[in-house]
Amino acid sequence: MRAQHSARCVEEAEVTVKELRAALTKTGITLPSLRIDPASLAREAPCPRIELGGCSVEVAARLAAALR
Repeated sequence: MRAQHSARCVEEAEVTVKELRAALTKTGITLPSLRIDPASLAREAPCPRIELGGCSVEVAARLAAALR
């Protein structure tokens, strides 16, 4: 049961990363480091975290404007 839950969590995280990447792309924003944090998968029961990564000041400003 726990393995199924973990697999669903990882699958949900993968889908979320793809959806976030697509949404950001529509606004002209690229976060090259956007991914699932590999360390969060290194547990017996993975609990994925999404890493947004670093970006330039310009990209951060565009992201803030898009969120407004």
